[in-house]
Amino acid sequence: MADLYTQLLFPVFKRFDPETAHEHTLAALTLAQATPAGRLVLRRIAGRLPALPVQIGPLRFPNPLGMAAGFDKDARVVAGLAALGFGHVEVGTLTPRPQAGNPRPRIFRLPADAALINRMGFPNGGVVAAVPRLRALSARPRDYVLGVSLGKQKETPLENAADDYVAVMRAVYELADYLAVNISSPNTPGLRALQGGRHLESLLAALMAESRALAARTGSLPKPLWVKIAPDLSGEELDEVLAALTAAGVAGVIATNTTLARDGLRDPRATETGGLSGRPLRARSTELIAAIHHRTGGALPIIGVGGIASADDAREKLDAGAAVVQLYSGLIYAGPRLPGRILRGLAG
Repeated sequence: MADLYTQLLFPVFKRFDPETAHEHTLAALTLAQATPAGRLVLRRIAGRLPALPVQIGPLRFPNPLGMAAGFDKDARVVAGLAALGFGHVEVGTLTPRPQAGNPRPRIFRLPADAALINRMGFPNGGVVAAVPRLRALSARPRDYVLGVSLGKQKETPLENAADDYVAVMRAVYELADYLAVNISSPNTPGLRALQGGRHLESLLAALMAESRALAARTGSLPKPLWVKIAPDLSGEELDEVLAALTAAGVAGVIATNTTLARDGLRDPRATETGGLSGRPLRARSTELIAAIHHRTGGALPIIGVGGIASADDAREKLDAGAAVVQLYSGLIYAGPRLPGRILRGLAG
C-alpha cells in the first residue's frame, strides 16, 4: 500500500494544489468514518496495531503516536484518524469566531526536502461550529485521546489574547481530554511574542485559573493544559518559557511548532514565507526535546512533534525524552498506512 500510495495516489494528489488535495482527503475520511464498511476499510489500511499504552497524568494514551493540530482544524475526521491508528488526535487550532486565515495559496509542498511550508493563519469555522462535532464524539465511548488546540483571533491585540483563549477553553472544556495552547504559530502576526515574559505569565495564570473554576463547576479534575512552543527559541528564551510553564503548573509542553529556518533546503519553493514542517525540522525538534527533558529533569512531560516519517524518527524523539509524539507532514508524503507502520516498528 505504501508503494501504491507513493507511486499512484500521491502523483494524482500532486496535480491539485495542496489545500485542495487536503480538502479531498478530509471529504474521503468523512465518508469513510460514517459507515461500518468505511470504518472497516480504514482499520484494514491501518493493519494490526500493537498495544503500546502510555500514561501521562490522568490520561491513558492507547499508543504513543498522535495526529498534530492543523490536519483536522474543525474536528471533522477525528474518528477516521483514530481508525487509521492514531492514539490521540489534536484538533484545531480553534478561535472564538470563524476566521478565513491568510490568502491562498498558503500551503506549499517541498518534495525535494520532504517538507511543507504553510502560512494558513488559523483558518477555521470558529469554536461554536466545532462544538456539536466535539459533543457527538464525547457522547460515544472512545479508545483514543482527544485534544483541542486553542488560539486567538488574528485581530485581537496581545494584551487581550487571554480573553480569546479563555473563550475557546470554556466552549470545549467538558468535551476534550486535554487542551493545547498554541502561542507559537509563525503565521499570526505577533503571536510568538506570547512565549515571552509577562505575556506568557499572565496568559497561563488566566488559563489555569479558568480551568480550576470550570473543573470545580463540573465537579471534575482540571483538564491537562499543554503549551505548544516554537523550535526557534534561543537557550535563554527556552529557560524563560520553561520557568513560566513550571511556575504555572501546566501539564506539559508540545515541542515543536513549525520553524522559520530554511537551512539546507533544496526545493525552489523554500523562499515561500510561513512555517516549515517535515524532515528538515526533525533534528531541531529532537534537540529541543532533549534540552527540555534535561533542563526539567524529566519533570515536564513532552509531546514531541517535527519531522516524523518512520518508526526510527518516532523512537528518536521518545529516546530524547518525549512521552508521546505527533506527526502531520509525514502522512502527506507516506500515505495512510504510515501510522500502522510506525506503531509496528516501535513494538518491534
